[in-house]
Amino acid sequence: MRLTVFGATGGIGREIVRQALAAGHEVTAVVRNPARLTFDGPGPEVFRSDLADPEALRAAVAGRDAVLSGLGARSRADAGVAARLTRSVRAAMHAEGVRRLLVVSAAPLGPVPADQGVLDRALLALVNAALKDVYADLRVMEDELAAGDTDWTAVRPPRLTDGPLSGRYRSVVGGTPGRGRSLARADVAHAMLAMIGDPATVRQGVGVAY
Repeated sequence: MRLTVFGATGGIGREIVRQALAAGHEVTAVVRNPARLTFDGPGPEVFRSDLADPEALRAAVAGRDAVLSGLGARSRADAGVAARLTRSVRAAMHAEGVRRLLVVSAAPLGPVPADQGVLDRALLALVNAALKDVYADLRVMEDELAAGDTDWTAVRPPRLTDGPLSGRYRSVVGGTPGRGRSLARADVAHAMLAMIGDPATVRQGVGVAY
């Protein structure tokens, strides 16, 4: 497949690029600073952009089978970046007739599992309070995706770690895995790549966790 990856210098985006290349896909990585994107061995095609101008992004998405985005706030100070930049990506995709889009969201945006324990509910409440601006940004992003015409999937992991790729995790279309407290960025990337061709995940939020 021909894939374009936004946020390719971030932890999840870099893993998407690495795993996609290893699987034999043709990958274009859209970055602000190409110097931050280094690989041992052959790397992706690099497209430099500040992401603010949809017209400038059209060449990066034209003719692609899917677009995957690891864009999002790295701190509360960055809140707003996910919705704003995803808006530019969607506009470029619409102009080029590209429909498949997978984005990283977060577990707190999904429904609370029925078997969620008291401790997990308390921890979730604390996290929601601490990162309310970040989650509000992601909520806007997801609401705009739902109102648009792309074949989107919002992948919702819990706390992210830098653990190794395992390929062993739970996923719930339209829901949240019970007692799922963490997931490695490498496994988030693995899940996103696996969902590209899965029609059950189209226009859905998908909870993923160990």
